[in-house]
Parts: sequence; C-alpha cells; structure tokens
Amino acid sequence: MRKAERRRIIAGVSGSLGSLAALHRAADEARRHHCELLAVLAWEPPGGELAHRRSPFPSPVADFRKDAADRLLSALRTAFGDAGPRVPFQGLVVRGAPGRALTETADRVDDLIVIGAGCRGRMRRALFPSVARYCVAHATCPVLAVAPSPLQRELNSVHRRISLRLPIDTRELTNDRS
Repeated sequence: MRKAERRRIIAGVSGSLGSLAALHRAADEARRHHCELLAVLAWEPPGGELAHRRSPFPSPVADFRKDAADRLLSALRTAFGDAGPRVPFQGLVVRGAPGRALTETADRVDDLIVIGAGCRGRMRRALFPSVARYCVAHATCPVLAVAPSPLQRELNSVHRRISLRLPIDTRELTNDRS
C-alpha cells in the first residue's frame, strides 16, 4: 500500500433505517481505526439497465444521477446532521446494482464494507436479492453486516397495523402493559 493511501471503510447507503445504522457503525469504525469513510449510494435507471437501453426515448441519465446524489446528501444529513461524521469522508454515487457497486468500490484487501443486514421476510427475499449476502459472497475484503435495531420489528408492526387500519394499543408502544 502506498503511503498516501489510508485504509477505507465503505458504507452502503440507501436511506433506509438499516443503512443509516450501518453508516453510524461505519463512522465509528473509521474513527476507531483512523480510516477514511466512503458513503456509497448505488443507483440504476428505473426498470433496470436493460429496460433503459431498450426504451425508444430513454430518460436523461444525468437526472437519475442527480436524484441519487440528493438521496445520498439527505441520508448523510439525516444520519449526522450538519456536523457530519467527524472523520475524513467522501460521498460516492455509483451507477449499478448495490452489491456489485460496493464490492467493486472496496477493491483493496484492507478495506472494510459495512452494510445493514435488514429485516427480511420470505417474500422480500424472493423479490429483492440481499445486498449483504452479495457482499459477503463476492467481496475481497471483510464485510460487517449490521443487524437491524430491535425496535425495527416493532416499528414495522406499527406501520402494518396503520396501513391495514387496525387499532393500536399505545401501551404496547411504551412497554407499559399494566
């Protein structure tokens, strides 16, 4: 490794709660090991690359890239506020599938990929491939999969109840079941 290069922590960012938790963990790891943090948001044209190429009037790619950059900035602001992560960092917007974008960005043996593991049911697993699994299977560096917060399951349950217009017992939300 050249002297100018520092070890990097590569965090996958999508804006989800799981990716924000992974971003915080990545910043902690970067702080602890005096590394640079790369926050990576991957994007693809709506419908995927093949549909975009086959479209008779494809939408301008620059608009998609700008939207992705805006989502990355929003996620960073949500995670760290105006203060930032308080470590040397770069935001990186990469065109491509998330798992592949992360493993190609983490091209050094001493890099570390930090990714949210997410809550995944059978249906979601069947429809959307796991970025964490892809990274574990294809990365040439260590991968740290950050488990979802224990509160995530409860939050998902509340969202389901609201979308189905089911009653919610607020005592369940405060753990006050007396």
